[in-house]
Amino acid sequence: MLSHDSIWRAIDALAERHRLSPSGLARRAGLDPTSFNKSKRQSADGRDRWPSTESISKILEATGSSLDQFMALMRPAAGKGAPADEREQSADIPLIGFAQAGAGGFFDDGGFPAGQGWDVVDFPAVLERRSGIYALEIQGDSMLPLYRDGDILIVDPTAQARRGDRVVVKTCEGEVMAKVLSRQTSSGIELLSLNPDHPNRNFEMSDVEWIARIIWASQ
Repeated sequence: MLSHDSIWRAIDALAERHRLSPSGLARRAGLDPTSFNKSKRQSADGRDRWPSTESISKILEATGSSLDQFMALMRPAAGKGAPADEREQSADIPLIGFAQAGAGGFFDDGGFPAGQGWDVVDFPAVLERRSGIYALEIQGDSMLPLYRDGDILIVDPTAQARRGDRVVVKTCEGEVMAKVLSRQTSSGIELLSLNPDHPNRNFEMSDVEWIARIIWASQ
């Protein structure tokens, strides 16, 4: 029997099967990236909403999935591919786009999520859950070929970043970037670009608001 929960569960499972967030799946299908956000699954008066048949058709086409495969994902135990005890450990974590992350009010002084305007994304059950982690959604092609538009980065501001780690850095001027940490001293950091069309960057530590290590990416 069809239900709101089963349809949305299938959409979430299809996104995860292709290592995408629900918003990344929507982007891949040419839909508004907020189409499958949890906030869009209920109307303002609290009533459950159905996704449109057009949107379902587009995500099936974009992922090369059949209707039968989609319907199989509606079953409660289907889709995620992890044991039930692992699925039960999953939880929502804050999600924000790179463009928004550069604006003020979304992080505290330590680089932890703060303020309003955050969306949520399912935290991968295969990772160890840690306090303070959050997700950033890639927007645009500045991080190709490693990260594509719609990919999700899980970031841990408490993890120690070492040479060779992929990191997200926010400068005091509000610029947010994903790079490879080449060198860090008490006075400055050297960052290697993920995209050969973009230059490497060096900063004095006084110009860096925070640096956080990337612990997982939905590639």
